[in-house]
Amino acid sequence: MREAAVSTTGPVDEPAAWYDRTWPGADPLDKAERRARASQSFWTAVVAVPAVFSVLRLGVEAGGELQTTLLLVANVGPVNLLAGFLTTAARLLSTGLVAVFALGAVLGASVDRLPPGTRRRPLFARWAEITPTWLVLASFLLALVTWPLLYLPLLIPAFVAAFQLTPEQLHERVSLRVVLVAALLGGYAWLLLPTLLDAARQGELLALALLAVPPLLALGISGPLPRAVIGPLASLTEVAVLVMLVWASLPVISTPVLPLTVTTVGPENGPTEDVRGHVVTTDDVNMVILQEQGGVRYVPVDRVRAQVLCPSEEELPRHQLRIHDFHVEDSLLEGLGRRVRPVHRIDAACRAVG
Repeated sequence: MREAAVSTTGPVDEPAAWYDRTWPGADPLDKAERRARASQSFWTAVVAVPAVFSVLRLGVEAGGELQTTLLLVANVGPVNLLAGFLTTAARLLSTGLVAVFALGAVLGASVDRLPPGTRRRPLFARWAEITPTWLVLASFLLALVTWPLLYLPLLIPAFVAAFQLTPEQLHERVSLRVVLVAALLGGYAWLLLPTLLDAARQGELLALALLAVPPLLALGISGPLPRAVIGPLASLTEVAVLVMLVWASLPVISTPVLPLTVTTVGPENGPTEDVRGHVVTTDDVNMVILQEQGGVRYVPVDRVRAQVLCPSEEELPRHQLRIHDFHVEDSLLEGLGRRVRPVHRIDAACRAVG
């Protein structure tokens, strides 16, 4: 019996196949299977993250109270919730995708220089490989229209890294290549020169660096990395991107889903009161207001005298820099929207209650 058991082991035996897949030094998984797993993990993250964020936003806006959360869930429809998430979290989503594609392309180009089977391909590299080109371009386009203008220069090195573009691809002759690079940098400097001078005069060193450094960084960001740093960098970048997304998600989670209003309440010929908060729903009897300082208030409809829309503190500008009449803290969409419909004067009721 022992001899028969020994003789049955071989390269086609199921335990031997399990051994090859499990133990260190075994052959890597089939390429199609690895691509399928990477695709599954990528799309799971893309679908699950918005759903989780939407639920967290309702819980945070309700102040952590179960009954208030259930009230919001019952009255905030999925379409409104999705629209609110896209308008506030599109920036975060595009940031995560751009970071993954840029880092994944760099790590993929670096691992390709290593001997076959030296190490497993990093997660970001596998995600970048299975992602279609149209989705990568769509991610950069989404970032282009949703990022604040102050951070748009960061898309230049990210785009160069994601598509592994090099100055050598501009022209075969070195002299013409230098002229083309100088012309591109000169055009960029001419476009942002007034803003760069204003940032220098105002002492906005961070803004000056964000506007001036990225184009220079794009000149040498492509290409493989040294072998010694590929392994540690692959792990560090995954952790760094995760930490960055968690840090950037905190304002998104705390951003209200409902608009902020000031509702004037009182009898027809008596004293009035301003209630600052978010209107959850309105029916024939009551207007339900989630107050800014906490708690839900039911206001009879016949006692509502006026209502105004107010901006939140996060919408107030922090920089005085502009790029050709566009404020640096506005995105392209926001800047174009302000040109079509300029910002209205803040109502006195917003200041009095705020």
